[in-house]
Amino acid sequence: MDNLGILNSVRKLMANSPEAAVLLTEVVGLLHRERPHYHWVGVYLLEGEELVLGPYIGKPTEHTRIPLHQGICGAAASTGRTLIVDDVKSDPRYLACSLETRSEIVVPIKQQDRILGEIDIDSDQPAAFTPVDRDLLEGVAALLAEKM
Repeated sequence: MDNLGILNSVRKLMANSPEAAVLLTEVVGLLHRERPHYHWVGVYLLEGEELVLGPYIGKPTEHTRIPLHQGICGAAASTGRTLIVDDVKSDPRYLACSLETRSEIVVPIKQQDRILGEIDIDSDQPAAFTPVDRDLLEGVAALLAEKM
């Protein structure tokens, strides 16, 4: 499915999912299914000064709570900007979850300048995330922000 197809699927899920938690779970599943290079897909929600792990698909992680300004996830939430790391082993901010992870993209979910959470995706492939992935995930994040 191309980006437009995924975004349309998210819109349909939004129309049929009255609760944000259900929507987030469905969207995580959709992204994991439709993009084979997305090996770990999750959503962190901002609670106070911490990112708290919500729905995810992939190997279990010990990073269920991440303080702002810590790790790549904290950096994305703190700046409000999408971060793409082509080689997590070369980025000192990376909080290791899996030895297989090679690259990561983190996309803030926000309403205007207010951060609500973020989409976090890991890949076992180096430099796995392209501008196409960025556009898709920023579009999904914008849609999710409408429901949160």
